[in-house]
Parts: sequence; C-alpha cells; structure tokens
Amino acid sequence: MNILLRPAATEDVEFAFEAKRDAIGPHVAARWGWDEAFQRALHQRRWREKPWQVIVVDEKPVGTVSVDVQPTHLQFGEFYILQPYRGRGLGTRVLLEALQLADTQHLETRLEYLKWNPVATLYARHGFRIVSENEIHYFLLRASREA
Repeated sequence: MNILLRPAATEDVEFAFEAKRDAIGPHVAARWGWDEAFQRALHQRRWREKPWQVIVVDEKPVGTVSVDVQPTHLQFGEFYILQPYRGRGLGTRVLLEALQLADTQHLETRLEYLKWNPVATLYARHGFRIVSENEIHYFLLRASREA
C-alpha cells in the first residue's frame, strides 16, 4: 500500500467533508442527529483555520488529517479515513508519521476526540494520555520522545 499525504487544495473541501461524514457522522448522529447545515458550516470554518492534508493510497484519496506545527506543540486533528480503508494499519501509519515529525522537533503532540469515538485505542497505543475533558471531548497529550 503506497501512502502519500499531500496538501489539500481548495477543490478538496467537499471530499474532506464527505470523509468527515463517513468517519465521524455515525458517532455524531448517535448523540445529536446529523444536522447537515451545522456540520457544513463547522467544516468550512475548520477548513479555513487549519492546514489540511489529503491521505492518498495508491493515487486515490481515502481520508484527511491536519498536522499543525505550532511553536510549543504539534496539533493533530481532522483525522478521517473512509470506511473501506479503516482497520488496515493506515491510521497508525499516518499517526506515526506525525509523531515522528513532533519528536524530531522536540514538540509534544496534542489532539482531541469525541468521548464515544472508538479511536481511543489507537491513541492509547501510541502514548497519549488524557489531560482534560469536557462533556463532549477528551483532550490528549503525548510528550515528545527523543528522535
């Protein structure tokens, strides 16, 4: 499996929304229902705020991620993989690439996820720990490891 992360372009905004709906939509819908207008507005705001990348496998877009390097940390998010590509180690490979970047720059890595999203096991396996929470999200941190 040939994996590439490429910078998202303006024309990727709809694919990114579809990847989000596919990956997290069932978790959102189970709690609140899926409000298309609200979710599109939220997506557009995050699209403008973050540096997005498209996850490409064998030249086919299969997901998204945002790896945002800040002076004090690497912020990992907007991590959505289409259903047919989940459970094949792809998420682990994308996460490890981001963690290697953080370690090289001696930065901690931060992320958040919906409390009822089963992604927790992936993050726990890679050294993340919950540092805070609210009603909806867990906020996690992984300290930098020497590269």
